[in-house]
Amino acid sequence: MQLLDGFFRSPAVEPLFTDAAAVQSILDFEAALARAQARAGIISEHFASIISVSCRASLMDLPALAQAMPSAGNLAIPLLKQLTAIVARTSPEAARHVHYGATSQDALDTGLVLQLRSATQAVLTDVENLITALAELTAVHRKTLMVARTWLQHALPTTFGFVTAGWLDATLPHRERLNALLERALVLQFGGAVGTLAALRDRGAQVAALLSEELALKQPRIPWHAQRERIAETATTYGLLSTTLAKIARDLSLQMQTEVAEITEPGGPGRGGSSTMPHKQNPVACAAILASASRVPPLVSAILSGATGEYQRSLGAWQSEWETLPEIVRLTAGASHHLAVLLPRLHVHREKMRANLELTHGLIFAEAITLALSEKLNRASAHKLVEAACRRAQSENRPLREVLSAEAEVAAILSPESLAQLFEPANYLGSADIFVSAVLAAADSHVKSTARG
Repeated sequence: MQLLDGFFRSPAVEPLFTDAAAVQSILDFEAALARAQARAGIISEHFASIISVSCRASLMDLPALAQAMPSAGNLAIPLLKQLTAIVARTSPEAARHVHYGATSQDALDTGLVLQLRSATQAVLTDVENLITALAELTAVHRKTLMVARTWLQHALPTTFGFVTAGWLDATLPHRERLNALLERALVLQFGGAVGTLAALRDRGAQVAALLSEELALKQPRIPWHAQRERIAETATTYGLLSTTLAKIARDLSLQMQTEVAEITEPGGPGRGGSSTMPHKQNPVACAAILASASRVPPLVSAILSGATGEYQRSLGAWQSEWETLPEIVRLTAGASHHLAVLLPRLHVHREKMRANLELTHGLIFAEAITLALSEKLNRASAHKLVEAACRRAQSENRPLREVLSAEAEVAAILSPESLAQLFEPANYLGSADIFVSAVLAAADSHVKSTARG
């Protein structure tokens, strides 16, 4: 079903995981293998050329592959049968060298790695865009006052820029994680039947090195058929990214509630409407991000569970990766795409943020008052005094500052001017601006290193 692709998927990544794309990635491995063996002198360049030009998904019968795959046990076996038949039409001798020295898992694992490499590069573009958008939001709103919330309740003053700096700081490492996948996890798989390349005798290592060059994939120290940590690392890396995306979308959507109304998604014809309530503008981008990201953790768990497969090729565990890992990547890519599009167009309502600071009539400054009184009173006494004033302010529906001003014990310590200063939110931001500067400096360094790269 493709009706929901616009909601859950990324237009940059989705074409990489079609049936034709999966088949082509396997055929890319087979073509590169033939070229590598020609360079090693194992087969002629003529045979390698015949095999290479035959490695096109458009020449394959995909419905027949789908029908044959369940009985074969994997996609590579019927695909290689078709490829060999196509090569044989031109040269029966060349057909004898199709897939020579390799095993199905080599073709399937490396084919998947090729898909994952392209997908990861596309997702990296989204991450770069997220970093740029979050840095801009942070710089613009580093002084935009709002209330911080803990346990969904008003806590203390903060700034929207400080909040977005937290999101930015969480996003920055994802660039390094994804690049680490490209360097460490998404590598060549070529080991033959049990990883030893025995069919190639003493030429296995040479062919592997040449194949690595042909595909521009790093060569591992040893084939990793039975060690699925690279697959697990890919899954967990995308799982972490999906978590950050969901955290940002969750916070944004909460700030979009009617009662909060500090942020809105961009509107437009047909966007966020209701089938029955004309007034609605729903946060559809946040919904898409959360719906996609919420499906990822169980899939990551499935990959981790399958990493303990038996012996040199597992029964069931390896096969469980085939749909699961692409789905993790596709869902995360969909979420990153939606957030990268949303953030630059976000509507931030500064006046509403400031108005919401006043909702508790000064109760959010109780900690600041307590600390100021603690300079003359002991901490416990100051806490008790302010706590009682807060309860009185709530029960009498009066501003906390008004209640405290009438307290002789408070007036003896704090002048009216000092008390007024303590109720100014900008005066109780602590080191927020220092932290924001540190994150923006890290983002700036990231941008410069990206430009150099």
